[in-house]
Amino acid sequence: DKRGGLLPAIAQEKATGDILMIGSINQEAFAKAVSSRMATFWSTSRNALWTKGETSGEWLKIIDILIDCDQDAVIYQVELSGSGACHTKDSKGQIRKSCFYRKLAEDKQLEFLPGSQ
Repeated sequence: DKRGGLLPAIAQEKATGDILMIGSINQEAFAKAVSSRMATFWSTSRNALWTKGETSGEWLKIIDILIDCDQDAVIYQVELSGSGACHTKDSKGQIRKSCFYRKLAEDKQLEFLPGSQ
């Protein structure tokens, strides 16, 4: 019932601790993720259920699911089946491992993290 039925779900690579992406889940997406053990989300733009990898082939296999103390956010600890989780590509045309490939520098300029351009 919290947050209008949509909760944040973070995909974290279990082996490295890297944050790969964030999405939204509803009850249907969470139930499918639990049963399939594949990172499943609710697309707020398409208003539809989607499992990461269905179109890209970049599947995220769930190893563990962590639920925060208020029960209004989850972390899918995952194993990558491909090379990345982001839908964008770097300057070499490669899928980015993480959607979090930029950081705000101290001078408030955006910087790319090493290996992500």
